[in-house]
Amino acid sequence: MDEKQKAFVLRTVEERDIRFVRLWFTDVLGFLKSFAIPTEELEGAFEDGVGFDGSAIQGMARVQESDMVAHPDPTTFQILPWRPDAQGVARMFCDIANPDGTPFEGDPRAVLRRNLDRAQRLGFTFYAGPEMEFFLFGDAERPEPLDRGSYFDLTPQDVGSEFRRHTIHYLEQMGISVHSSHHEVAPSQHEIDLRFADALTMADNIMTFRLVVKEVAQEHGIYATFMPKPIQAEWGSGMHTHVSLFEGDRNAFFDAADENHLSKVAKAFIAGVLAHSREITAVSNQWVNSYKRLIPGYEAPVFVVWGKANRSALVRVPAAKPNKEQSTRIEYRAPDPACNPYLFLAVLLAAGLDGVERELDITPEAEDNIYAMAVSERRALGIEALPDTLEDALHLMERSELVAEALGEHLFEWFLRNKREEWEEYKAYVTPFEINRYLPML
Repeated sequence: MDEKQKAFVLRTVEERDIRFVRLWFTDVLGFLKSFAIPTEELEGAFEDGVGFDGSAIQGMARVQESDMVAHPDPTTFQILPWRPDAQGVARMFCDIANPDGTPFEGDPRAVLRRNLDRAQRLGFTFYAGPEMEFFLFGDAERPEPLDRGSYFDLTPQDVGSEFRRHTIHYLEQMGISVHSSHHEVAPSQHEIDLRFADALTMADNIMTFRLVVKEVAQEHGIYATFMPKPIQAEWGSGMHTHVSLFEGDRNAFFDAADENHLSKVAKAFIAGVLAHSREITAVSNQWVNSYKRLIPGYEAPVFVVWGKANRSALVRVPAAKPNKEQSTRIEYRAPDPACNPYLFLAVLLAAGLDGVERELDITPEAEDNIYAMAVSERRALGIEALPDTLEDALHLMERSELVAEALGEHLFEWFLRNKREEWEEYKAYVTPFEINRYLPML
């Protein structure tokens, strides 16, 4: 534990009259969990952790092994800006351990740490920067847009401008840097892009971001959702994620001599991601609704190719800023903002590192619009598609040694079991589409 940061936390709660600290952690599905302790208990929490019953948490312990211990990470301490200044409330993310002190293998944060340790042994630090998209509606009952704005609109139609400003203000107060924000393509759809950070910090930031957006929406009397596809015939919400590997202060993805400024490491990383993309999709797109977004025609990635300016590609290589090697990166376009960020970043890193370790060769760049190609043309070029249902994605994941190793046995099996239950429930559901289409004529 960082003793200096621990001392800073203890001093700050006294100086700022913080009365409670919320201890945050994430379940397997990516939902934020929390319980609060008074600040008088904080020093003991740092020393011994705080016990809780894990049997009621999704993917945690069975009833007969219910005891879990939450160890607060002092480097994640932040005061919640939406709480009153008097007798304020702060938060810290926790690492979850078994009673004997060993890391709990079902803790998504521990899963990501383990994969980051593997990268560290190879000499790499993994960085990520996501583009967070979401919708704003009047309430949670009907997906009715609040505006008719479109991409980059800044007009009276864009009622979300004040909402985005308010959200960014809270994020910055919590130490989360924002790169940019704007109205997205669909009505009432918005995007806020987070500035690069190491992957563990970024996963924490994504969890915080989702809560902040919900809190600001509540303050404005509206509802925010990260549902991937809430409106039929409109664009869905993605979480395009920019990633890179660094060796110390040097960007391991950069090569000044290469035509695309991509190093051998970057090309092998891309090759690994493409090779495993189909089997990691159940993690990056974990809901039945996720696959309503992954269809051609809405700039969502469907085909397993890479390209530079090509937004029909699954992996895109954004143009690097001149003479700035730090900006060399790849953009993975499949995930949606409702995934578990710890698990997604873990499997994405595992896929890329597999390519690096095996020195996989990158496939030729896709320069044409893949959506416009005939099926026979794509087949002739060997272009595969991502799974188009959760069921197909789970079949691919189940056979993946890479995903099983990246997630660990406990979490891998629990995730598959839970998602199969979701699919079986969905298959049995009679949708409004079926009622409207078939009832009048059959």
